Amino acid sequence: MMDAKTANLQNPVEDAKWSPFHLKLTIYSSGGPFLDGYILSIIAVALTQLTPELHLNAVWSGLIGASALMGIFIGGLLGYVTDRFGRQLMYTIDFVLLIVASILQFFVHSAWELFVLRVILGIAVGADYPIATSLLTEFAPRKHRGMMLGVTVIAWYVGATVAYLVGQWLLAIGPEAWRYMLASSAVPGIALVLLRLGTPESPRWLLQQGRPREALKVLREVYGPGASLKHIAVPEEKRTRTSYWTLFNRTYWKRTVYVAGFFTAAVAPLFAMLTFGPTLLDDYHLMDGSSGYGSALVSALFIVGCVPALWLLNRLGRRATMIGSFAVMTIGMVLLGAFAKGPLWVIALGFLLYALFSGGPNIMEWLAPNELFPTEVRGTAVGVTTCISRLGAVAGTYLLPWALARYGVGPTMLVGALVTFGGFLICLFLAPETRGMTLNAASVGEDAPVETAPSERKLRVGR
Repeated sequence: MMDAKTANLQNPVEDAKWSPFHLKLTIYSSGGPFLDGYILSIIAVALTQLTPELHLNAVWSGLIGASALMGIFIGGLLGYVTDRFGRQLMYTIDFVLLIVASILQFFVHSAWELFVLRVILGIAVGADYPIATSLLTEFAPRKHRGMMLGVTVIAWYVGATVAYLVGQWLLAIGPEAWRYMLASSAVPGIALVLLRLGTPESPRWLLQQGRPREALKVLREVYGPGASLKHIAVPEEKRTRTSYWTLFNRTYWKRTVYVAGFFTAAVAPLFAMLTFGPTLLDDYHLMDGSSGYGSALVSALFIVGCVPALWLLNRLGRRATMIGSFAVMTIGMVLLGAFAKGPLWVIALGFLLYALFSGGPNIMEWLAPNELFPTEVRGTAVGVTTCISRLGAVAGTYLLPWALARYGVGPTMLVGALVTFGGFLICLFLAPETRGMTLNAASVGEDAPVETAPSERKLRVGR
């Protein structure tokens, strides 16, 4: 419940003060990204053991490394489901699938069994992105929206860092340690299912579905008696249909290209580097014998990079931060490619520049689609753009071990630099500015009218 000052604001929803509810929702919604980072990174350490154990060749090694990303591609398509049937229902049950698949990894005896289970894990994580980030966005005040979505990105790197550390520690168990590593993702999964129980449905989604009484009840429980439907209502002429095709109509196609494009350019090199982090560090002759700790250090640098990005996105704006970030990231990748044999300080500088300046694009990966698309297709937009980005991530992750073996680390990193430069060009020509806008203004072009509450008849939306 908000305080009296919040109740007297012109828009007590968009201008609400930070509250315990927002804190809890941010933490719970960060669970999916945390598990994504954990699942995708723990395999990097596990591969050092399970490759000889399961007799993996380069093809199977690449497939298993990319398997969760393939699942995320499938799971992202379920964003349409959360737009049609709600955020709250799927918010909990998607993790049940994740827990079961995590535990079953302990018992695998062949490459194809592990591949299938990790695809299922990816489906669960991919489904959670549009569910959790849409729910979080629709409760977030405009002043705190970037920070709240940014925390979910930081959670990804926290999950990756924890995974590398856990994996390195579990190596002491012996040659079967990889089984414990892979099954360990069930532990945070169980905790998050329990924490998410009781989370309310999005009032914006309820209103869009023609359920104004339920929407108003949630609004007043969260924001206090001063909140009303007029603070979240979208003018009828600005509403759209819940459909995949909406993302490609003349209003939204440029936004879809922008988000999917920069998203792909950001994650294709990144996921390949994190999945095979120990292999890369060995190729650079960095931290020999302790590459798991080295990968944890690199992952921690990405966390550090997200912190100033949270401030810059509100201070400089979304567009300027994105353009500058991709420019410096490209320089970092060029250094890694051009100076693959040293000196050591140049290699370290390359990793540092790429990791620290990835913060802006990383935060915008979920902030941009949630801001730029309306409630009717918000989950669909997050899911589809995530799917498209994962095609690039799958290609990068699958091809990295092959490219390292055939061409070496230098040329491989230069290809990554070209991909990153592509992200710079996409942002330069397509990035919009949404800093300081209400969610309605950012997604449909103007604020909802602040007058009398709309009638139930006007609020109903055809399906």
